[in-house]
Amino acid sequence: MTDATTTDVLVLGSGIAGCGAALAAAREGASVLVATKAQQPADASTDWAQGGIATTRDDPESLKRDILAAGDGEADPEAVDALVGDAAAAVEDVLVDTLGVPFDGEEGFDYAREAAHSAARILHVDAATGHHILGPFLRHLDAHENVDMLEDAAALDLITDEGTVTGALLDRNPRTGDRAETGVPVFAGSTVLATGGIGDLYRRSTNPRGSTGDGVAMAALAGADVTDAEYVQFHPTAYDDADPFLVSEAVRGEGALLRNADGERFMPDYHEDAELAPRDVVARAVAAERDATGEVRLDVSPLAFAEEFPGLAESCADRGVDWETGIPVAPCEHFLCGGVAVDTVGRTSLDRLFAVGECARTGVHGANRLASTSLLEGLVWGLRAGETAAGDGRAPAPSEPPELRDRDPDLPDGFAAEKFRRLRRVMDEHVGLRRTGADLQRAQGVLRRLKGEVDSYARTRTSRDLYQLRNAAVVGLLIARAAGENPESAGCHHRSDEAAAEEAPDAGH
Repeated sequence: MTDATTTDVLVLGSGIAGCGAALAAAREGASVLVATKAQQPADASTDWAQGGIATTRDDPESLKRDILAAGDGEADPEAVDALVGDAAAAVEDVLVDTLGVPFDGEEGFDYAREAAHSAARILHVDAATGHHILGPFLRHLDAHENVDMLEDAAALDLITDEGTVTGALLDRNPRTGDRAETGVPVFAGSTVLATGGIGDLYRRSTNPRGSTGDGVAMAALAGADVTDAEYVQFHPTAYDDADPFLVSEAVRGEGALLRNADGERFMPDYHEDAELAPRDVVARAVAAERDATGEVRLDVSPLAFAEEFPGLAESCADRGVDWETGIPVAPCEHFLCGGVAVDTVGRTSLDRLFAVGECARTGVHGANRLASTSLLEGLVWGLRAGETAAGDGRAPAPSEPPELRDRDPDLPDGFAAEKFRRLRRVMDEHVGLRRTGADLQRAQGVLRRLKGEVDSYARTRTSRDLYQLRNAAVVGLLIARAAGENPESAGCHHRSDEAAAEEAPDAGH
């Protein structure tokens, strides 16, 4: 216990949601430790966010209607009210006044429009908004007297005491900075999960590597409620390659068109809003046209692409993509709309445990997330959770944490990589864009066996790779179970069991 660390608020993760929680708690005078697997901003999903951050402008009711419509009947109106009600103040206070984010616009802000938005309301910086938010945010926290930052540190497990979360075990010592062979306990008055997404569960994802669903898995294993896990959003326009990059929805918002291999524009046949239809509709349409014709390209000729999106033009050039002939695109795993169930201040079902950002199910997104609401949700819930967590009490006295063992030989080289390949194969084949009951049953069987194999090793060995694999297997099983138990298609959860014409025009809405 000599290595135990105490803090008032422990934040696990350093994206916009974790940073928001840390800032709000520090402003309340709490001591804050931010522990993150990331070693630089680019390792966090926020840094990869392209399109921007939605705002209310002068019409909050319009934004609310768009969020509820995109959520396909599954969003929580109370949660949407909380988001919309705090949006303007949070953006102005944190992003504009505190961080000075240089949003585009020479005289006032240059608001963009994206898919399923009824108005232009997206604040952005080129197509690299997250990058311009996260760097200044991390620097601001690093200079704050109440905040300590610990990089390249993974949480292995939560510490619990009769239903109360009292901290977490990390694989790096906050006092010395040394790597730990077994977990180092950090005891906290409140713990905030801000661990990001689940991209590593699929072969193609817009998430950074290391997105293994850690927060969802640790919370579930500790007994917290997890809901809406079946709603995994696939972005319709990622570069069609084994190593994809996201082609922002803002490009379609500025007039880019989707064409199949025959050169035909097809989206008007699927939805009245064509390229600006909800993401789930566009993603299934792109998949159907790729299957039917062999390829889908994003035609950017209607806009001054290189001038309006220089970062994306550079990404195309780096990959040898001639964007003037269209960018090959395909659906790609993007965002988990469900997760650890929380209320409007980020509280989970376990005492003194909060969750914010992509690992949390706030109820805002329902069955399908509206474009450019993830940064806003992360910021609003981060601020709300951080302030509440700071008021829940100061650091507890250290107690006896669970013991992690590391007594057996190291795992063979490539062990985790091979298991991850197996995991991704079953998620891609059976828990992807289109699902059937039979496929989901097969997936659950494979994932149960995989989790059992990983658990048998984790009982006697402690390593980040192994625990990330455990977390990914747990979350994969949660997604497959939730999808199997929900026979109704909604948003990005599409059951094709009974569909006679699955991809007919207007399918899915």
